[in-house]
Amino acid sequence: MKRILMLFLRMLSGFLLCALSTVLSIKSNLGLSPWDVFHQGLSNLVGLTIGQASIIVGLLIVIIVSILGIKIGFGTLANMIMIGCFIDLIIYIDIIPTSANLFYGVLLMIGSMFVNAIGSYLYIGCEMGCGPRDGLMVVLVKLTSKPVSIIRFFIEGLALITGWILGGTVGLGTLLTVFGIGYCVQMMYKVFNFDVKNLNHKDIKQCFAFVKECVTDKEDISEV
Repeated sequence: MKRILMLFLRMLSGFLLCALSTVLSIKSNLGLSPWDVFHQGLSNLVGLTIGQASIIVGLLIVIIVSILGIKIGFGTLANMIMIGCFIDLIIYIDIIPTSANLFYGVLLMIGSMFVNAIGSYLYIGCEMGCGPRDGLMVVLVKLTSKPVSIIRFFIEGLALITGWILGGTVGLGTLLTVFGIGYCVQMMYKVFNFDVKNLNHKDIKQCFAFVKECVTDKEDISEV
């Protein structure tokens, strides 16, 4: 039981950090990160919050990655919903001041990239299913055998162009993210000795079986 609680705590921590990453990029006042340019453009187009737009985009990507062979697990669905909710919550609480100068804005944007990298490491490592966007990254890494940095650059670039066409805010911070996020993710994965190609994610059925096994296990296992 303790094992599954620690696992879900790790997963939720990862989701919270990913949401915080989005809010940091918004508060940098230097332009949004590529995916958030897309989310903002979509939200302006159809009258949703950025968090709600994030959930809808996540659902569409889930359909795509499932076709490409990525297992849809509990983590996939939770990511799709929780990150969007956490984004709206952090924005509502308004605890992060908006940048009023270039230096602070750049710090927020760089911090956003590293926070995102750590967040993705935390929840992807649970092997309960990748989130929609990270699932797309993982499946393309496996299909092409290209480094994470190159695949992430391609995905972020495509999201940026689409979001810009839809009217999303683009600025210096956007360019920093396009060219920096892949390297930040790859750097943090190396720090944690983490290789997405070696993961074995569980689908929904396997997730429920795993939870049942942990709950009924009499041994108090604390490793995640």
